[in-house]
Amino acid sequence: MSTQRAGRPAEEGKAIPWYIEMPAVIVLTLFFIFIIQTFIGRVYVIPSASMEPTLHGLKGKGDRIAVEKISYYFDDPQPGDVIVFKGTDSWNTQYVSNRSSNPLVAGLQQVGTWAGLVPPDENDLVKRVIATGGQTVSCQAGDPAVMVDGAPIDQTYILQPAAYPIDRATGSEECGGAYFGPITVPEGNYFMMGDNRTNSLDSRYHLGDQYQGTIPRENVRGKVVAIVFPLDRMSAVADPDIQR
Repeated sequence: MSTQRAGRPAEEGKAIPWYIEMPAVIVLTLFFIFIIQTFIGRVYVIPSASMEPTLHGLKGKGDRIAVEKISYYFDDPQPGDVIVFKGTDSWNTQYVSNRSSNPLVAGLQQVGTWAGLVPPDENDLVKRVIATGGQTVSCQAGDPAVMVDGAPIDQTYILQPAAYPIDRATGSEECGGAYFGPITVPEGNYFMMGDNRTNSLDSRYHLGDQYQGTIPRENVRGKVVAIVFPLDRMSAVADPDIQR
């Protein structure tokens, strides 16, 4: 026989106190954001004009771009892809860490990075893949465009006319500046160029380093798939087959 009084509902479980529930929600939210940004993708800000006209860059007001990582779990970056990558040593000579000298503040900044509130403490750059491992890239006098394995690539996406004058004695509009190469890209690496050819310190300017200016696969952070802000520029970012 039940000893519960008539009309009295069964005792329900006690509610979780707010001072436990709220921190738990915050921790779980930060955890899921960390998982998303580590394994799926994140948003970056374009800081310069090196990828004009594809991506607009202005300090503090550049395009916000969506960068996804999933496709590169199953395939490698292809010529024509616009990617975000971590610069190698020769690309980082002018990079200044965004971390505070105060250990406590630096720790909070690192937490902010996991939550997507603070940029990573690395020199993340955005350029277009021009050639991949084993291919030879160059541009010499008389070439109709940048050449990969002896064939001209599609350059319809680059900024035209050039942003800065080109010395016709040492380069051409077709090369986007000074002549260069031939360079054979090391296996597992990528030769990168900006779409704003005369205003891009890309692989052409780092040819003397250990990678001949190219970027190793492990430095790739993801593929740029869309501009998400400002709203009037929201659009997909094309990845044409530039070697067709």
